Amino acid sequence: MENVLRPVIVFGGAIVVAWVVAWAVDRLLVRVDARHPETPMWGLLRQGRSPFAAVLFVALVRGFFDSTHLASDRQPTVKLWLTIIMIAASAWLALRIAAAVMETASTRYAGVAHDPARARRVRTQLTLIQRLVTAVVIVIAGAAILLQFDGMKTLGTSMLASAGVLGIVAGIAAQSTLSNLFAGLSIAFGDMVRIGDTVVVDGEYGVVDEITISYLVLLTWDERRITMPVSYFTNKPFENWSRGGPQVIGTVFLHLDHRTPVTELRAQTEKIVRASDNWDGRSWSLVVTDTTPSTIEVRAAMSARTADDVWTLRCEVREQLLAWLRDEHPYALPRVRTSREADGPGPVLDRKP
Repeated sequence: MENVLRPVIVFGGAIVVAWVVAWAVDRLLVRVDARHPETPMWGLLRQGRSPFAAVLFVALVRGFFDSTHLASDRQPTVKLWLTIIMIAASAWLALRIAAAVMETASTRYAGVAHDPARARRVRTQLTLIQRLVTAVVIVIAGAAILLQFDGMKTLGTSMLASAGVLGIVAGIAAQSTLSNLFAGLSIAFGDMVRIGDTVVVDGEYGVVDEITISYLVLLTWDERRITMPVSYFTNKPFENWSRGGPQVIGTVFLHLDHRTPVTELRAQTEKIVRASDNWDGRSWSLVVTDTTPSTIEVRAAMSARTADDVWTLRCEVREQLLAWLRDEHPYALPRVRTSREADGPGPVLDRKP
């Protein structure tokens, strides 16, 4: 009977003590969080209550394990599983603490930063660092668990003996993965692209929604999500409309007849742009940029605060200019001529009898 009660008391007592201590720490974090609402760290650390209780439980059991008086044939198995639980719980707790620290740093910096682009850059860097830390912790914890088995220790010794050959093979096999890893770090600290940036990639317009150490997710205007390797952004050109500031200049191209009243069209363009709420008041223009035997090319340029605003402004200007030309100067719209008689202002061609 004693052989049964001792393990029950040790394991049961460890569970109770671990739960009580974890509850007390959780209540303490709640009070600290209420006193310091400017930082979310203390509230985020509460998410580590479960792994903290698991670590404390294993520590107590290991400390009083000799009091259980378990049979000698059972002790190695129990100690092995206690060690595995300790490693897994410690890794879990480390990940929760790292996530709390990264989220706190990102939130606090976003609150004091006056430059939104700088805030997005820091958030991108912290996100990639957190993912890298997560990968490192998981790999170390997995290796530590595997090394608890005698067979894996022998395998590890053999792997170390042939580390040179395995390193070459792994380097060749993981060339693409390593390329994406270093590309992700380059993006994070090179400030090429950040979470929240508006970019154009292969003709696709969208906002960077997520960046990991291996891939990037682009959220397009029609809510599609395009996933691509981060190495793409270090090897190929792309447009970043948010770099250097969110303000953008948009253009509208119209192909019109040679008889188009450009001066009146310019005045109408100014009227439309100034009346729009999407115009930021910086600049606008309308010029003839090209000519062909049948048409002229007219370019209207206007500035806006953001890429979304300039897109809307371009659509407004294009639609209203076409409507104005259709109603006021229909002869200015391009057409296929089937007669030699002019149907608008200008000299009328002589007709043959």
